[in-house]
Amino acid sequence: MSQINLHKVIHQQQEQLAAMQAQIQALLVAGGGGSGGMERGTTGSNMGPHVEAAKPAIFNGEAGKVGGFITACRLYLRMKMREAMVEEQVFWILSHVQGGSADIWKENVMEELEMGEMEYETVEEFLMVLKKEFGGGEEESVKAAELRKLEQGGRIIEEFIQEFKRVARGSGYEGRPLIEEFKRGMNRGIRRKLMEAENPLASIEQWYRRATTLDRN
Repeated sequence: MSQINLHKVIHQQQEQLAAMQAQIQALLVAGGGGSGGMERGTTGSNMGPHVEAAKPAIFNGEAGKVGGFITACRLYLRMKMREAMVEEQVFWILSHVQGGSADIWKENVMEELEMGEMEYETVEEFLMVLKKEFGGGEEESVKAAELRKLEQGGRIIEEFIQEFKRVARGSGYEGRPLIEEFKRGMNRGIRRKLMEAENPLASIEQWYRRATTLDRN
């Protein structure tokens, strides 16, 4: 790729994406269906012709949106581009990075790729670089604040655990501090039962399992 103008490649991919979207829209209209931001896998889908996948919204560098953008990219790539080369997947992601501070970063990445200074072995490696660049400590701080406010309330413990796991990811909490937040968020009754358990619980997974068992009994 060091001999190819990557700027031109990205522009061509964006044009191809726009053309495909227009064709899909025309097919949906002709068939009486609605697009709803979805596309049918009519060409080259790895998941079959009837599987639909939403493309990610354009990402402009906002820290609060980087997590959702990465999740949407992962989902689409796994459903529609599983067999594509890593390089092609990276270009596809870059074609959805536009505007704001993201433009400068994209230009730098493209230049590094063109000069052969950067190469990604997997698309996950690239996504982690993107997350580190735009998520930084701000996303972690938001997650940490949300975790500290989380409480079980009227939910059953299984629902609380799922929500706790979701918020804990990317919060920076782990080990004993994570366990303490889990204990704090639980309702008093089940927390007391856990604290009275004979065998001490060492890991957060053990706390999850014991809490679920006690809540069912």
